[in-house]
Amino acid sequence: MKKLSTLLAVVILFISPSLWAQGPKVLVVTAHPDDETGFSVTMFKITHELKGTVDMAVMTDGGGGFADSQLGAMYYGLPLTDSVTARTHLPMLRKQEILNAGKIMGVRNIYFMEQPDDWYTTDITPYISGKNWDIGYVEKRMDRLIAERGYDFIITMVPHAGQHGHHKTSVLMALRALQRYKGPNKPIIIAGSSMSANSKPSDFTMLDGYPETKLKPNSPKFTLNRAFRFKENDKVSYKIVADWVISEYKSQGAIQENGIHRTDMEIYHYYDMNDASGIEKVQKLFDDLANSGFAAPKK
Repeated sequence: MKKLSTLLAVVILFISPSLWAQGPKVLVVTAHPDDETGFSVTMFKITHELKGTVDMAVMTDGGGGFADSQLGAMYYGLPLTDSVTARTHLPMLRKQEILNAGKIMGVRNIYFMEQPDDWYTTDITPYISGKNWDIGYVEKRMDRLIAERGYDFIITMVPHAGQHGHHKTSVLMALRALQRYKGPNKPIIIAGSSMSANSKPSDFTMLDGYPETKLKPNSPKFTLNRAFRFKENDKVSYKIVADWVISEYKSQGAIQENGIHRTDMEIYHYYDMNDASGIEKVQKLFDDLANSGFAAPKK
């Protein structure tokens, strides 16, 4: 088990068409296995329709996700709502779940940072200070990823005040790694969130106290329509892909019921640290996504 855990913690390589891709190269940075469900259709379309490459950097071991695991406990035959049992088994279970989800989305590599998924709090201080997380270790791995993998884009969650402290810290790890990067072809970093058709757009502009999280004023928002319908009588939409991904997370009971399942749009925001010239590149990416696959214009 220890050898398997070590292997998983280094790099998990999926055999997928994206290995030979010439499309956009993207790194998705999240805190927990399942956070990427908010971006799942974008990730799927990049790998399957644009023939691009998507990697993920996941900050925590996922051991704290036991609050809504009643049905997952029945599925796995383990008392996952018990914190001791959950913290023993959930890290491996959730790694397998994200591996399964990653295959659906066409993810190439998953880099597990193995930081403790301790408890829910919106306080970022214990993590970004290095008290609860080994920030130096994460910084070294993030620096190496960005220097060696040649990404065109990095996607994070939106680090608004109400987010989990783990989420906000994972965003800062990505933003600060990009600030430190001095090499050529600097990736463009954007923040993603999901929204149902009747939701109000986010008014997020910056996480107080962390100026690196500032969004570029007056920059456009970039959208992907999960609810685009196609096939006979418009009976199918890309929301099916999101459901496939969500269904892999058997240990996480609430995710099937919350807003991710009902998401119609994926919305992406442009960080201020990017050069303004990159807006055109991001717009092209989302134009290409909008016109790819089943949404492609009929010839």
